Amino acid sequence: MNSIINIPEIFGSDVFNESVMKERLQPEIYNSWKDCIANGSPLELNVANEIAEAMKIWAIEKGATHYTHWFQPMTGITAEKHDSFISPAPDGQVLMEFSGKSLVRGEPDASSFPSGGLRATFEARGYTAWDPTAFAFVREGSLYIPTCFFSYTGAALDMKTPLLRSIDEVSRETVRILRLFGDTQTKRVIASVGAEQEYFLLPKDLYAQREDLRLTGRTLFGALPPKGQELEDHYFGTIRTRVVGFMQDLDEQLWRLGVLSKTKHNEAAPCQHELAPIYSDANSACDANQLTMQVMKKCAAKHNLVCLLHEKPFAGVNGSGKHNNWSLTTDSGRNLFSPGKTPSQNAQFLVFLAAFIKGIDEYQDFLRCTVASAGNDHRLGANEAPPAIVSIFLGDELTAVVESIVNGTNYTDPEKSLLRIGVDVLPSIPKDTTDRNRTSPLAFTGNKFEFRMLGSSQSIADTNVALNTIMAEELGQFADELENAEDFDAALQALVCRTLTEHQRIIFNGNGYSDEWKAEAQRRGLSNLNSTAKCLPSYISQKNIDLVTKHGIFNEAEFRARHEIHLESYCKNINIEALTSIDMVLHQILPAAMAYSKDLCDGILAKDQLGISCKAERSLAGRLSEIGDRLYQNCEKMRSNLSGIPANTEDAVAYYHDVIVSGMEALRTDADLLEQLTDKKYWPYPTYSDLLFY
Repeated sequence: MNSIINIPEIFGSDVFNESVMKERLQPEIYNSWKDCIANGSPLELNVANEIAEAMKIWAIEKGATHYTHWFQPMTGITAEKHDSFISPAPDGQVLMEFSGKSLVRGEPDASSFPSGGLRATFEARGYTAWDPTAFAFVREGSLYIPTCFFSYTGAALDMKTPLLRSIDEVSRETVRILRLFGDTQTKRVIASVGAEQEYFLLPKDLYAQREDLRLTGRTLFGALPPKGQELEDHYFGTIRTRVVGFMQDLDEQLWRLGVLSKTKHNEAAPCQHELAPIYSDANSACDANQLTMQVMKKCAAKHNLVCLLHEKPFAGVNGSGKHNNWSLTTDSGRNLFSPGKTPSQNAQFLVFLAAFIKGIDEYQDFLRCTVASAGNDHRLGANEAPPAIVSIFLGDELTAVVESIVNGTNYTDPEKSLLRIGVDVLPSIPKDTTDRNRTSPLAFTGNKFEFRMLGSSQSIADTNVALNTIMAEELGQFADELENAEDFDAALQALVCRTLTEHQRIIFNGNGYSDEWKAEAQRRGLSNLNSTAKCLPSYISQKNIDLVTKHGIFNEAEFRARHEIHLESYCKNINIEALTSIDMVLHQILPAAMAYSKDLCDGILAKDQLGISCKAERSLAGRLSEIGDRLYQNCEKMRSNLSGIPANTEDAVAYYHDVIVSGMEALRTDADLLEQLTDKKYWPYPTYSDLLFY
């Protein structure tokens, strides 16, 4: 970008945010909207009409001709249907109209979105409802209105609705705890999230030549190049000029949309990069992350690049994830996971810490299931991402505090009495010493927990629904116990000590990649759900169903529907990959190897006639034929296996994992051998060297 960007001037300039609303709405209309946000009170139709009119005028001034209810169906991505503002006028002209009814509610066809059995295919009606807590914005000539999506019967068909429910629930239970510590001012607690995003960039022309990348988002075949990431020269290295242009363009677009894009850098693998935002409330963070992924893809295309968000586009180099930084903050901006400076503040911090530790221990399987996907199976536990075993890293200082409480010793001097919660002051816990373990799935980093298991293409909604709901459950249990206590300080001491003692098994500060940790985790009784196929049955355990239904996040039908969708998504993704593998083997890989082998054989005949030695050609032609025959046989076996998929979805998931995935691995082994043996001019698509070191 050649022009100078005035960031304060452009930031949020395409967003109908609070400052714009305050400027363009009558005070009573603005206050009604504020009351709706603060207290959940309904918006009257006349208020909605006034907001809609102001929004329409503002959007038209920004060049918008259409509006769309922007929602997040259970595909994990977003959806939109665009309607123009035009309405016929009596004189044959048109008016530009947009009513409160159009703002508040829409009715897209829901028939082709996954519902997990919540509605029959012929029941196509679905509704979108404006989320007044999320700001509308203008993009590419349309006014985007963030909305929830639900069925005719009221069942949630999206990712946003349960997230909003969980946000309200964790706020309600957290305020109960704060009241016990004398906080009468806080009315609402915000679940705060910052989602770091990793991605790959490739030249568009090279990407277009790879059927696997186009259809599945990852390379199903590809021999390792002579150089990978072993020199560690890409991580935080100088950014390519071409990529710099993309990043500058991306930042400007995101800033205009109010996305707090903060950090950009090269990641570990060649062609891999990362964007990190400043944290915001969980609802806005989820919307912003979805918007970021969309803008990344479109912005890359402008620069003749393609943005890959698959968790493992290339075998043998690091895959991509996103780190979900989660915390709780009061409406006055106080972070509840920041250790305090007074006994009361420290006691409150330890209550929240104990609740989090207990919740993660009790619902580790639920949290693990929120990141289960076919793509993430390639990444988790591969010495580039956390293992599939959920554990919490606290750092040395905070772990020592926990151990002093559990063991009944003083933090600094074992000869003194135990640390009295609410009476003694905790030692200072330096923030810089709490982020030194990149193998941990869930690390305390000074004033937040960084959840590192999320895949790069996944919505962050499911994970934050789980974190919010788990925390709401534990804080609710704590509040029930403490509210009825005769001696608050004694009850507090007993509660925190008991909780940390019973759930300290989830705390682990060591190397998550080691075999020793796997054995130790098993001894501790922690789950090791190392594949999506192993994960998904535990998603709908009675314990998890009871959790989400108790707090009104889902009813049982909604929760089971999501489980069904996860199952179907896994099967469909693996099926597409298997069919693509077969297609590439039969129409690209084998023909290329055969053509080269034929030319080798022609050369052998010519040399034989002249009596010239041709041992190399004979050996090479023989190996090509041997491997090609085996590849063809495995390809036919794969086709046969695909005809035997079980009808039951749960059985199909296991079959795809055990039979089809292993079959694809066998195909890849032989195909990659052929690539290494075949003259490059015969090879039908760009190699890893071409793609990663363009």
